Amino acid sequence: MSIFVLNAFLALSWAALVGSFTLPNLLLGYAMGYLALWVARPLFAKSTYFERVWRVLRLALLFIYELVVSSLRVVWDVITPTHLARPGIIALPLDARGEGEVLLVANLISLTPGTLSLDLSPDGETLYVHAMFVDDPDALRRELKEGMERHVLEALE
Repeated sequence: MSIFVLNAFLALSWAALVGSFTLPNLLLGYAMGYLALWVARPLFAKSTYFERVWRVLRLALLFIYELVVSSLRVVWDVITPTHLARPGIIALPLDARGEGEVLLVANLISLTPGTLSLDLSPDGETLYVHAMFVDDPDALRRELKEGMERHVLEALE
């Protein structure tokens, strides 16, 4: 049984003991199960589960941060009389190679306001992205590679 399945089982068990299957109870149960499994980690074979949970959490927090910041930037551009938008399309060379990695990078970019994944090159090595604010294409490429793509690769390794 994988450690993730065991952790999910502990979260469900916690919710059953409390008698309420709400999201906060399941999250609390997951966190308590994680701590219990972390204490017992010498009993498990070498596993990257405990580090991966933190990398996935960091990716989720980065996405939420990017979502809030980009939403505010788009709203500010819409409600002010001077428009700061400089739309453009950039080619983003990808380090992500697997279908899951590319899909997650493209979807996270598309879910962030002001950016949209348009297409993937036939060889799967370049993602074409439309952005609302392309003052410096190289800076935008660097921001996407060092932010979203790097965190996705770390979370899925």
